[in-house]
Amino acid sequence: MTRILVRRLLLSVPLLFVVSIVVFVLQSLIPGDAASQLAGLQATQEDVQRLRRQLNLDEPIWTQYWHWLDGVFHGSLGTSLTNKEAVTTALGTRLPVTLSLVLGATLLATVLGVVLGVISGKAGPLAERLVDLLSIAGLAVPSFWLGLLLIALVSVRLGLLPATGYVRFADSPSGWAQSLLLPVVALGLAGVTAIAKQTREAMLDVLRRPYIDNLRANGVPERRIVFRHALRGAAIPICTMSSILLVGALGGSIVIEQVFGLPGLGGLAVSATGSKDIPVIQGVAVYFTLLVVAANLLTDIAYLLIDPRVRAS
Repeated sequence: MTRILVRRLLLSVPLLFVVSIVVFVLQSLIPGDAASQLAGLQATQEDVQRLRRQLNLDEPIWTQYWHWLDGVFHGSLGTSLTNKEAVTTALGTRLPVTLSLVLGATLLATVLGVVLGVISGKAGPLAERLVDLLSIAGLAVPSFWLGLLLIALVSVRLGLLPATGYVRFADSPSGWAQSLLLPVVALGLAGVTAIAKQTREAMLDVLRRPYIDNLRANGVPERRIVFRHALRGAAIPICTMSSILLVGALGGSIVIEQVFGLPGLGGLAVSATGSKDIPVIQGVAVYFTLLVVAANLLTDIAYLLIDPRVRAS
């Protein structure tokens, strides 16, 4: 197991390197630069050029990238060009918000999806058609539109939950849960039916196997067959789909954080892109890549724990 995990971690190093290069090149193609944003509308061209030299923005792009990469080798992601705050500090304060949102949405989708998948797998063709219909609807409805709908109904009309804002868990656990409930539902609801469909198909495949008939012939209760054998056999496809949803939720969190006013990495990425704050953009890209690597690593660990044959491969 250790050998497999170490190999996965080593493969993630070139991925981080490639992502950092791609992001650096793409952000350089955005019109304007941070110096123009900081100088203001009343600044002269000489003022802008002077500020560009101070920020080292007049250097070639490969030189700027090398300076950034050298800082990474020394344990620093640089300093924000707009507010002079250390990038690691800015990201560290916003990371818990994004993690809470993404993990909560993935957990919601997985738990509800598995329950719905088990029920539909045993309920018959009508439930199967309903899950298929909900799957199409879940993929068609944008998460941001669902978020706006939840705000209008739950927050504005009923006044049950706050529409925007974030409360830290250390300040108030109940306030933290209330501030995240609507964003988590908006982000995770589309994945519920995807997990349900995957669970149902995987369970039905296991239930058709000969050893399941032998278990039934020996008088094993149906509940035990479903939860101990069929659901366990469907665990790897479920883990795979949950990992895909987790990675997708990272991208979706950018929009959801804007809709609900959450101070997460997504909002920081949007503001940094608007101001051409290169170190912050690079830092967000690195953090998102690390989260994707962590999600894939956790999926590999789940594979190893669920199916011993994976360790032998």
